[in-house]
Amino acid sequence: MTVQEYIKALPEDRSAPFKKIRKIIKDNLPEGFKECINYKMPGYVVPQSMYPDGYHCDPKLPLPFMNLANQKGFIGLYHMGIYANPELLDWFVAEYPKHCKYKLDMGKSCIRFKKMEDIPYDLIGELVQKMTPEDWIKLYEKNLKK
Repeated sequence: MTVQEYIKALPEDRSAPFKKIRKIIKDNLPEGFKECINYKMPGYVVPQSMYPDGYHCDPKLPLPFMNLANQKGFIGLYHMGIYANPELLDWFVAEYPKHCKYKLDMGKSCIRFKKMEDIPYDLIGELVQKMTPEDWIKLYEKNLKK
């Protein structure tokens, strides 16, 4: 499956917001990350040309950083930097209410957007800019790599 095929299969009510989030990610993501299908959804990874060690769970895979998925009740943005960097998480949690009228719904790395009319596109753009592939590799090796 390609990213385009994934998008083509989206339900009609999710297509426009999903495409808009993807465009914001692509417009704001620091150079070096690569878009691909990762875990059966669009993902943004550190390619093995930049980080040959790959992902510790499966070194044949590139190092995952962020994913975007259409789930049953929401669009999910999975951002590993938020999971690994408490300062980034604190920043995001503090900024979110300035951009949305609804309460933040998130897990460890998953930000859930349930109301398509209240997605904080500008905030997503800011979040995406905050970590380069080099920053992510350093943080990954420090915190997550076994």
